[in-house]
Amino acid sequence: MSDTASKIDLWAVRGLIALSLVALAILFWLIYGYHPASDPGSRYAWLPSFNALCNGLSTIFVVNGLYWIRRGAYRIHGIFMILAMTASTLFLIGYISHHSLHGDTKFLTESWLRPTYFFILITHVLLSMVALPLVLITVFFAARKRWSKHRRIARWTYPIWLYVSITGVVVFVFLRFLNTAPTA
Repeated sequence: MSDTASKIDLWAVRGLIALSLVALAILFWLIYGYHPASDPGSRYAWLPSFNALCNGLSTIFVVNGLYWIRRGAYRIHGIFMILAMTASTLFLIGYISHHSLHGDTKFLTESWLRPTYFFILITHVLLSMVALPLVLITVFFAARKRWSKHRRIARWTYPIWLYVSITGVVVFVFLRFLNTAPTA
């Protein structure tokens, strides 16, 4: 690989990390700084279900992408990874929309489920912050046909992406079906 190509790769990776940091800062502000009136009965109440669907689809697509790459079907792998990126992008749009229109949903359950929920939520949030730049960089190297770099970073990207997608659905299940206020 030429020195110019290496410099382009380095600057692109730095740019993708910077873009990810800006996106994460906006999300952080949206979740912790911006507080819209909470309206669970709003016309946008479908967004959490949509977001869980996108996370579930992303999980299915990442698993299929892994399946096909291990069989040497590069084109099919690429199709599934584009689908996974699309599902994750739609999730992110839905997530931002939900938080900007609805705000945060509190988990009210007081049983043993509470620490379990927060463990899953915290690991989900922390790893999602890592997943964003990893996914972007992995896709960048694939788009540039830098296969050795793509493979090297994809080994880290896919398990993190998979965990974040799966736990996104689990968090939804906790909030939608296991979230009950304590009784007096």
